[in-house]
Amino acid sequence: MFGKSFSLSACAVLALAALPVLPLQAQEAAANNTATGRLQGLSINSGQPIQIEGDKLEVIDGESKAVFTGNVNVTQGPTLMKAGKMTVFYANDGSGSSSTGSANIDRIEVEDKVYIKSDTQVATGDRGTFDMTSQTLVLSGKEVVLSEGKNTLIGCKLTVNMKTSKAEVDGCNRRVIMSITPGSQKN
Repeated sequence: MFGKSFSLSACAVLALAALPVLPLQAQEAAANNTATGRLQGLSINSGQPIQIEGDKLEVIDGESKAVFTGNVNVTQGPTLMKAGKMTVFYANDGSGSSSTGSANIDRIEVEDKVYIKSDTQVATGDRGTFDMTSQTLVLSGKEVVLSEGKNTLIGCKLTVNMKTSKAEVDGCNRRVIMSITPGSQKN
């Protein structure tokens, strides 16, 4: 679905766009803590500009990483991600420069009050990781909440495999809670 050659801004949007697509109306997901559905429609709108803001950007070329800190905001169209810190780790494959953001991305990590909103869906957690090789997104924390309107899904870890369109929620020694309001998904 996605290759490994992304610019810094495209990867940031991929990370923020990945979470809010978990379908909350899938009642069978409550039985086995997995869900598929609208994940298959995930895409980056390359026609819209991407804006990344933070109080500070530090590029550490020797460690192949770039770190945005302080009130980090990433937006593309209706999708918004906020976090205290975003770190982009570049692959050491000679594909480009981490100082210009043109190198291949290995993974992206966000932390410190992660908030992701896209259209009608919101996801929150303490930290998140997107691994470009496995195309796996993980949002974790004391409480990870995914909501769409009145529907909510609560756990401590949300794992989304973009290749298989499979999502899994872990309760971390607690129960996963899914609250569904009948009819709330109708247009």
